[in-house]
Amino acid sequence: MFDFLEGYDLLGAFWVTVQLTVLSALGSLIWGTLLAGMKVSPVPLMRGFATAYVNVVRNIPLTVIIVFSSLGLYQTLGVALGADETDTINFRLAVLALVAYTAAFVCEALRSGINTVPVGQAEAARALGLSFTQVLRLIILPQAFRAVVNPLSNVLIALTKNTTVASAIGVAEASYLMKGMIENEAQLILIALVFAFGFVVLTLPTGLILGWVSKKVAVKR
Repeated sequence: MFDFLEGYDLLGAFWVTVQLTVLSALGSLIWGTLLAGMKVSPVPLMRGFATAYVNVVRNIPLTVIIVFSSLGLYQTLGVALGADETDTINFRLAVLALVAYTAAFVCEALRSGINTVPVGQAEAARALGLSFTQVLRLIILPQAFRAVVNPLSNVLIALTKNTTVASAIGVAEASYLMKGMIENEAQLILIALVFAFGFVVLTLPTGLILGWVSKKVAVKR
């Protein structure tokens, strides 16, 4: 029944998807945290930049951002991100685009977590002489992260599925292989089932594990 899979590197394609997901998740978590810090910063310029960034990026289709990363950054401006081979360049540009897009959603999730931290804790910390950065790093963000594990897991699951858009610039991940198989094979339903099962395998354990983590680290108020 599954003879049509012979000659195709199915595991390799899903491995590229996993790499895209992990690298983009790490990058978007870092950039999203910085944006969340900017949004609650006492500096108006930083708050304005973070607010504008989140509102603009969230309303731009991911496909547009991915294609712009290739046509705009690489082909027009010559940004190659330190790579020489086209495949590597496209992969890194896809990661950059996914980070830029997903960070906006990470920022909003974290901001909602920051809002759950009692204001009195921050005021007490400032009264003890801690700077805004210290208050954010030592008191606010640890509690905010514990409060938003579930929302962040949803963002991560969405990111895993969003990696399929990277095929628009030729990144050989799972959906790119699926398109090629559909063009060459007469097993449309089976191909769709195989790749749907592959993404379920990637996303379902993530949701279950992070759901368990959320219960373990939940802030008791």
